[in-house]
Amino acid sequence: MPDTPSAPLLLGDQPGSFPHSVLAERHPAIIRQVREAFPYEPWQHRALDELLANCTKGEIEPLPADAHDRDLWETWGLREYAGRSWFDVPWLWSESWFYRRLLQAVGYFGPGPWQGIDPFRPSKLAELDSPETDEELAALDGLAARPAGEQAQALLHGSLWGNRADLGFRLSAEGARTADAAPGLVADDSESLWALLGGTGTGTLCLVADNAGRELVPDLLLIAHLLAHGRIGRAVLHVKPYPYYVSDATTADVVDALRRLTGAGGAAAEYGQHLWAALADGRLTLRAHPFSCAPLPYEEMPADLRADFASATLTVVKGDLNYRRLVGDRLWAPTTPFPDVTAYFPGPVAALRTLKSDVITGLDARTEAELVAAEDQRWRTSGTHALIQLRGPGTP
Repeated sequence: MPDTPSAPLLLGDQPGSFPHSVLAERHPAIIRQVREAFPYEPWQHRALDELLANCTKGEIEPLPADAHDRDLWETWGLREYAGRSWFDVPWLWSESWFYRRLLQAVGYFGPGPWQGIDPFRPSKLAELDSPETDEELAALDGLAARPAGEQAQALLHGSLWGNRADLGFRLSAEGARTADAAPGLVADDSESLWALLGGTGTGTLCLVADNAGRELVPDLLLIAHLLAHGRIGRAVLHVKPYPYYVSDATTADVVDALRRLTGAGGAAAEYGQHLWAALADGRLTLRAHPFSCAPLPYEEMPADLRADFASATLTVVKGDLNYRRLVGDRLWAPTTPFPDVTAYFPGPVAALRTLKSDVITGLDARTEAELVAAEDQRWRTSGTHALIQLRGPGTP
């Protein structure tokens, strides 16, 4: 990654900044949400109260001596950051630390009766079972009659926009040719992406998942289409080993999404059955690497994860958090070339991301100027813009 002092690491120490608002406002709101989601016991309520005080006004504390991952977190920076304010360490680190501490507070890591209980599961299931999800899955019936190339493009945009997936599913053939497929797309390397997935039926796609529920379903649909049409021979879906960032996908969330598909009827059920069979015969594999919940950029990934990505025809990195980890959680100049900041990555890599934080690379100067003129800097965090970026094989 280029050494650019002009692109500082994002911290949460500036009141009024987006990172500061996450630490000072969003995290307390998440604690309230979690507290109300389950009939937690008194000791859990006390632990949540302590976390609320600590994350807003206290200092980062070491993990208990018997914590199963204490050595790992110390390797990831806990030795360096213990005793410092949550607002004075890299924002990516303090965000990740919050979720680690939240799981500890509710007893997720056990031992005990609350071990393994996902504190975000009620909200994940409510979204997955919503009428909006019904509408999006029903739209697949109409998509099935379209040419394969149009289906692929619609499913790619569905995966890109996540819970705005209907924008992709409801593309018309005419609209796909004459207008923006996904309004707000600020960078689009999809043509080069499709060239990499050329239909030999032998390549491997790694997809690093983002959120569960209505955002995971389109990812699974895209994988199913690529497998069924021979654009890839195998897919590896990277999920989180434990609940993270409220809605990030875990193995349990994948199973919930597959059951939702197979029970939906119509084309959705066919997609679900195809994915179920692909898991059973090894064409689809799940990975839940510990580094997926690390508070670090992917540039610092361990050797075994690097080997996974190196063996892929293409790695697709989904979502805002994974984008921050891919390019580095820095305030880059928006025109910083995407291939430059991903040059370390061990193979071809694409980002599908809706803009929900300050980090951005790979824009042309005209696009940046138009966005700033129309929205000042709100375009960076509003979630109304998105990108498809690619660093292909042989890119310097």
